[in-house]
Amino acid sequence: MAHWLYKSEPFKWSWDMQVKAGAKGTHWDGVRNHLAKQQMLAMRLGDTGFFYHSNEGKEIVGIVEVIKEAYPDPSDPSGKFVMVDLKAVEPLKTPISLATIKADPRFQEMALIKYSRLSVQPVTDEEWALLCAMGGVSGGVSGGVSGGGLAGKA
Repeated sequence: MAHWLYKSEPFKWSWDMQVKAGAKGTHWDGVRNHLAKQQMLAMRLGDTGFFYHSNEGKEIVGIVEVIKEAYPDPSDPSGKFVMVDLKAVEPLKTPISLATIKADPRFQEMALIKYSRLSVQPVTDEEWALLCAMGGVSGGVSGGVSGGGLAGKA
């Protein structure tokens, strides 16, 4: 199973909105970067990812799961870009700020640091395990979420 990080501006699509979408989840649309598109094409059912509030908050706040693999994004008139569907799995008990990640030398090679503008990014297994531990979660997939997409949202 692969891991990802999805950036969203909370005023456009927040973690709480993702949670309210429930088990049916929502689409992660609006991505208009070719590298991010390639990441989305590589996603498989059950892959997990961090939900990251960009611009406001700048922190990882929850875990999502891919519930539908890449398909054409109807909001793209060119027909070149795709979207995936995600559902909320669990909130982080302790959100992890960008400042905390940048200050930790273990994350210096993380895509979030090296490619800060990329809205969909891969997360290595080691980064996933470390960040889940820091956030107070197991990082596994569950049936749903308690507590609080339209994406490309960053």
